[in-house]
Amino acid sequence: MAIIYQSNRMLIREFLPSESSLFCSFFDDEQVTQYLPQLLPNEYKNLFDVAIKDYQLGPFGRWGIFDAENHDFMGNCLFRPFIEIPGQMEIGYSLGRSYWGKGIGTEVAKALVCYGFANTNSNEIVALTDVRNIGSQKVLKNSGFKQLENIVRKGIALNYFLIQRS
Repeated sequence: MAIIYQSNRMLIREFLPSESSLFCSFFDDEQVTQYLPQLLPNEYKNLFDVAIKDYQLGPFGRWGIFDAENHDFMGNCLFRPFIEIPGQMEIGYSLGRSYWGKGIGTEVAKALVCYGFANTNSNEIVALTDVRNIGSQKVLKNSGFKQLENIVRKGIALNYFLIQRS
């Protein structure tokens, strides 16, 4: 199990194959998923299965975010090529409600940016948010991202954020 990032309050690591139900049940909270693409339960299971397989391919993936002290599952995050613009990498993250507003999202975003620049040749990392997701927009701005013009993915306008290698 590879660790992507560790601090005194969180750990970002590969999921264990036995954590499928932990991952899938995370998306049962309608408030957590209100700004995410809506998927069926079997589609979340497929996402998890792909994540487990992707660990062998690296450096891209979907990882779990866990509390460093009590190992509670806090959420998940991802790093992957940005399909809309070749050469750019995309980050994403989702946190459980009890972890909102505590600076954890900002720490995750910054950790993913560091990981991305350290593990790829890309000079640009992007993130997308639902236009209504003010919380995630603040996280990205606090993490050094600049908001650009909206981008459309699957017919939906999304806020488009970019950070460049300094």
